[in-house]
Amino acid sequence: MPNKLTPEREMSRRTRRGFMALGAGAVVAAGGWQWLNAGYKRGGDIPSPLRTMLRFNERVVRSALFSDDHLVKTYPSSAIGELKENGDFGLPDDFDADSWNLRLMPLGGGLPVSLTMDDLRTLPRHEETIDFKCVEGWSTVTQFAGARFSEFVAKFAPGSANAGYVAMATPDGGYYVGLDAPSAMHSQTLLAWEMNGEDLADEHGAPLRLAIPVKYGIKNIKRIGKIAFGDTEPPDYWRERGYDFYAGL
Repeated sequence: MPNKLTPEREMSRRTRRGFMALGAGAVVAAGGWQWLNAGYKRGGDIPSPLRTMLRFNERVVRSALFSDDHLVKTYPSSAIGELKENGDFGLPDDFDADSWNLRLMPLGGGLPVSLTMDDLRTLPRHEETIDFKCVEGWSTVTQFAGARFSEFVAKFAPGSANAGYVAMATPDGGYYVGLDAPSAMHSQTLLAWEMNGEDLADEHGAPLRLAIPVKYGIKNIKRIGKIAFGDTEPPDYWRERGYDFYAGL
């Protein structure tokens, strides 16, 4: 007949097993942490395995979900809320609206073009009331009005319509975003100069901001001062700080 373990011996046996399992788990966790951080310096922002996963997610979304025919939901004016200011990167207090112009750099290194608001207002005006979504988890139904980015390109930079990427920055370069061209050319992407029925306020990016409802708010750059087209992924403020470059909804 096998020896029966006393309660003390059974507790000791279980404690040893638990300690061994805990030790094995710690080794696995440490190895996983080293693997995740192995490419940190190469990636320049976050560990390369995590960056690889973000790029994989982007490819899945772009190939399986994104389509110019897929429109985000729009809302009646009765649903409009008050959009948070949320972020003032590239929006200095001493901004001179009278000196503002939009510097446009076409694909292929052509001569830059300088545009004014009067130039932009020659484009057909479109408006949309969409749910502006922030990566922080909140959203606000907001109305934007301005020109479709695709129509802006067709008029002022027709040779750039087939670019792979679009870069935008504030006049002082303090905030900048990179966009995949299909999202930028989406029919609901606007260069907006009105919000909720009024001209843009300074804190919301006057005189011109991007309204791109297929992206999270971090891509909806305020006070655009520069737009450039290219075929390589441009710098992006939040991508450099660990966020997804694509940032699509």
